[in-house]
Amino acid sequence: MRRLFSATVVLAGAATAYRLLARGALTLDLGIGRSVQPLGPVSWQIAASPETVFDLIALPYLGRTPRALQRKLEVWVRGTDMVLAAHHTPVRKAITTTLETVRFERPVRVDFRLVRGPVPHLAESFVLRGERGGTQLTWEGELGTDFWAIGRWWGQQVARKWEEAVQHSLVAVTAEAERRSG
Repeated sequence: MRRLFSATVVLAGAATAYRLLARGALTLDLGIGRSVQPLGPVSWQIAASPETVFDLIALPYLGRTPRALQRKLEVWVRGTDMVLAAHHTPVRKAITTTLETVRFERPVRVDFRLVRGPVPHLAESFVLRGERGGTQLTWEGELGTDFWAIGRWWGQQVARKWEEAVQHSLVAVTAEAERRSG
């Protein structure tokens, strides 16, 4: 009976830890068995100037967050070239919340650095380069997890969802930038 109770407690604890990790409410950053994997690079050709694309990416952070994004983005601290922002992303039946610093180098670069989320290390960037009447936007980064093989598995799950979220956001940015450029 005691073993059954112990097993139940361990399983309940593991399930709770998984839910907290998946929602970004718990970050395990022990530096033990750290694995780092690349994100991207992925590039998009956008028929708009780098300034237009940069402004579309930066506006919700540096200006007023549009009503349409208020459920997804919450700026906690706003500076002139850096913010601390919470991102709320639906994943399955839950919302994952990440806390990130976002730094802006007008009009060529936006850097994101994870402060709290489902993994202990994540850094990514959008690099904008003007070419042929438009912009080449390249997204890349790296994601790090602890605990050897199980951490690598967890990192692969997070990376897949992260890349999907970036793709979804940049489809919207591309469409709006090209609409504004006419």
